Amino acid sequence: QVQLVESGGGLVQAGESLRLTCAPSGSIYSINGMGWFRQSPGKQRELVATITYSGATHYADSVKGRFTISRDTAKNTVYLQLNNLKPDDTAVYYCTFKSDYPEPTDYWGQGTQVTVSS
Repeated sequence: QVQLVESGGGLVQAGESLRLTCAPSGSIYSINGMGWFRQSPGKQRELVATITYSGATHYADSVKGRFTISRDTAKNTVYLQLNNLKPDDTAVYYCTFKSDYPEPTDYWGQGTQVTVSS
């Protein structure tokens, strides 16, 4: 079964940057959207950013102007550039793909930890 593999998390200080990467372990066809969510201890998983296969983006208000989502359609890879990180950004970040083939399916990664110290 194809899985999504995230990388790029780590421990940084407030104001610093990270770049997260997510790619599938195998082939996924008919991807119509990609996204990043995050979850902090004791909180529900929340949307961070999404991007359609055509490139339209959407961001949570809390990250607008600081985070940028992008994708490489040739590699079926999605990225999340995190700039000016804040302690409140500390969370496990998960990527997700939406595919329509052979049936509607949501793929999820295992998560990568981002920790921001003050």
